[in-house]
Amino acid sequence: MSRCLLLACLPLLLLSSLAVAQEKEPAKKELKLGIIGLDTSHSMAFAKEFNNPKVAEDLAGCKIIAAYPRGSADIESSASRIPGYTTSIKEHGVEIVESLDELVKRVDCVLLETNDGRPHLEQALVCFKAGKPTFIDKPIAASLADTVAIFRAAKKFNVPVFSSSSLRFAKGAQEIRGGAIGDVQGCDAYSPCSLEKTHPDLFWYGIHGVETLFTVMGTGCESVSRVSTADYDVATGVWSGGRIGTFRGIRAKGGTGYGGTAFGSKGIREIGKFDGYRPLAVEITKFFRGGPAPVSPEETIQIYAFMEAADESKHEGGKPVTLESVLKKAESAATARLESLGVK
Repeated sequence: MSRCLLLACLPLLLLSSLAVAQEKEPAKKELKLGIIGLDTSHSMAFAKEFNNPKVAEDLAGCKIIAAYPRGSADIESSASRIPGYTTSIKEHGVEIVESLDELVKRVDCVLLETNDGRPHLEQALVCFKAGKPTFIDKPIAASLADTVAIFRAAKKFNVPVFSSSSLRFAKGAQEIRGGAIGDVQGCDAYSPCSLEKTHPDLFWYGIHGVETLFTVMGTGCESVSRVSTADYDVATGVWSGGRIGTFRGIRAKGGTGYGGTAFGSKGIREIGKFDGYRPLAVEITKFFRGGPAPVSPEETIQIYAFMEAADESKHEGGKPVTLESVLKKAESAATARLESLGVK
């Protein structure tokens, strides 16, 4: 073939090669997702995102096909939601199943949404034994011991898992974590902090603001001291290197919300508002597609150690409590919990 003819044919050859490559590119397998727990608005929020007929590319290929409705049995504010959400989620094409075993047989991955953290370990074990990658919504558990036990069990059964508040993936928090104000030297975060007697104080709703605090500050917290009144909580953490981060929990009527201020080596910035559930849904999709967990077990365990230490500090009149001390107790308690459930 002459040089001129070859050059003339080159664009056609390139287009042909591209077409062949596109034909050979395998289509993404549609992942069937299952929900555990219809006692929280989060279940409906995810159903609207994943099962949207006009779903965007970054959520495409994941669809919730089944839900096991039973969540909290005795927290009235949660249990009373189950009948309504069960009816509503069917409108998104989701089938209701009667057991966890039936759910895990039908799906590829699981969204553990039960609002009550107490049954999460037992629920997660069903998913782990079935080999199903699992996202566990907040709170991951109702104790630090169960939090540690969940990650131990996931490792034992070699199943990917992560937990997070949706606040972690707010644009402002992610920009600061990514270096927008240089090295973060401190942070004051806040959120609503209603209480639930079955959970340690900050686990129930304060987790949102504490997750924001750790998103910005990262790991390395060493001790916590807490001041608490009927309407407010302030938990102050001391990080390695002398950095200080605080969480303000708000129960008073009137002004509330989510946010805070971050202090960095290159400036000071407001963290910004809650951006809804879509950013978290995008991260869950990446994770279910085989990506790494967007939050490490170490960071999640430290978040719950912070909150447990804050609870202990309250009981001790505001004295500082080290995360190391509460983690030491939780490690042995986690062993006992897993053994009681037949996991060694």
